Amino acid sequence: MSRTDRLKEEIGWLKVVFAVCVAMDASLIAWLAQNYATAHPLMAIVGSVIALVFTIIIGYVNHRAYRRIKELEDT
Repeated sequence: MSRTDRLKEEIGWLKVVFAVCVAMDASLIAWLAQNYATAHPLMAIVGSVIALVFTIIIGYVNHRAYRRIKELEDT
């Protein structure tokens, strides 16, 4: 497998991971917005922390994908 093909495959996988993380983050934030008044405080705190973690993961995956795209342009 050539370097170009490997980079394309990695970018494809990063797109999948990115999409899943965005969907999970959006769903969790929507749940928090709908249930903040009735949810147990511990659940709301844990949900907020997990949403923050997903947001950080989204940023990391995005940064990594752009780095791979730049590598692909350089080859």
